[in-house]
Amino acid sequence: MSFAIVCSDLSFAWADGTTVLDGLDVTFGTGRTGLIGVNGSGKSTLLKIIAGELRPASGTVSVDGEIGYLPQNLALDGAATVADLLGIAATRTALRAIERGEATEENFTAVGDGWDVEERARAELDRLGLDHLELDRTVPTLSGGEAVMVGLAARFLARPAVLLLDEPTNNLDLDARRRLYDAVASWTGVLVVVSHDRELLDRVDEIADLRDGAVRTFGGNLSAYEQLLAVEREAAERTVRAAETDLRRQKRDLREAHVKLARRKRYGAKMEESKREPKIVMGERKRQAQVSAGKHRIMHEERLAGARDRLSEAEGAIREDAEIRVKLPATRVPAGRTVATVTGLAAPEPEIGTLAELILQGPERIALTGPNGSGKTTFLRALTGERVPDGVTVRIGVDGVRYLPQRLDVLDEELSVVDNVRLRAPSAKPAEIRAGLARFLFRGARAEQPAGTLSGGERFRAVLASLLLAEPAPQLLLLDEPTNNLDMASAAQLGQALAAYQGALIVVSHDVPFLRTLGITRWLRMDRASGLAEIEPM
Repeated sequence: MSFAIVCSDLSFAWADGTTVLDGLDVTFGTGRTGLIGVNGSGKSTLLKIIAGELRPASGTVSVDGEIGYLPQNLALDGAATVADLLGIAATRTALRAIERGEATEENFTAVGDGWDVEERARAELDRLGLDHLELDRTVPTLSGGEAVMVGLAARFLARPAVLLLDEPTNNLDLDARRRLYDAVASWTGVLVVVSHDRELLDRVDEIADLRDGAVRTFGGNLSAYEQLLAVEREAAERTVRAAETDLRRQKRDLREAHVKLARRKRYGAKMEESKREPKIVMGERKRQAQVSAGKHRIMHEERLAGARDRLSEAEGAIREDAEIRVKLPATRVPAGRTVATVTGLAAPEPEIGTLAELILQGPERIALTGPNGSGKTTFLRALTGERVPDGVTVRIGVDGVRYLPQRLDVLDEELSVVDNVRLRAPSAKPAEIRAGLARFLFRGARAEQPAGTLSGGERFRAVLASLLLAEPAPQLLLLDEPTNNLDMASAAQLGQALAAYQGALIVVSHDVPFLRTLGITRWLRMDRASGLAEIEPM
């Protein structure tokens, strides 16, 4: 099989000495590959090395064909236009000049084969739901989701042989995600996509799992790969149980051997005392017994050591993604209590069924969806009291409203994890704070790490801990796109923590599979023009 991308013995470290990749070998063939792994495993770094944006300390990269690369964060020029993002501005300028009669060699060279570039650009924009965007529209007027989609349109328009996408669904609403899914499904070249979006990863041909410095490749989508891992885990756990049984048996055999040897020793001592046989015979028997006892003991000790080694090897074969375990009874909200009331929600062009008032009661779990720019984040901020729009009234009926912003920028970067929690729970005992942090996987020295040194997954857990362990205990939790930039292990950890949460919950998210794991009780959709409406479960 020929491979479009071949990486051999790649090593890379940041300027502070942090090693990201060390002697990595990986290949990518034709078709669509989903590159997965925990935060900090080196997925984005690997894409940047393949794209030529980073230079490895050692190793080689070979790519068969032109590369198109879309990073997580697009570098956007404030003066740039949609045509600039699409990479067609120079061609359009030359076309306009030729239309004005400036038929110079320079202009014809600039146009090349791109006489229909505007039509093709419009077709790509239309396919991705951007038909409302003019080519001369400036970048600052685009939403984050629109900018990402224009970036995608640019890569699809260029039709490179190799397309690299890094978390392309971040900041995209549901409609935009579905268009992206369709575009990825129709891609016929080489595609490597880093993502935690389960629906996107179920549309790839191959999964590449970057873990512990190596890549494991599986032919199939994410669901099939997870089924394989479940089977492997079950088999590994059976092996562990068998090894544990063998270890117990070897320990028992060793104890019994010691008992038998002690009996023989006592018997020999009695025989020596009785002097029934010549001294030379008794001495030889004693020597032989000691040799035999030594061999017997060594045999059982070796068997025990072997059993321990087999158990250790069996345990090492089990993949352990650490789990957050949180019990927060103080967050419980009685079923009949009114948690929040928001009035004055009338929209400019209200549709039938839209809500002028929202009442949140008891431990409800609300999913808030809607297109980018519809006001979902503004709605959450209004509930915190940070910024209440004119004409809107918010009444909160519980203690402790906590807001998790998209950017996770609520920590003091200079303070340790434990001190960040202490800021929000000043009366809590140090032992209580550390016990709470341990359940968020910050044990011992890890709790003393400065917030500014945390990886993406660690930062997420630290922010979540600072919110849930705060005083008073949060009885209304507001989450704004909580799975953005989280790997699947961290998203699963968030789901585990929220499963233990007993308060009311409002989650803004376009991650439907994640929302389904939360036990959502009401689904709402927000639209800037038509307002807020209850919808059918997704």
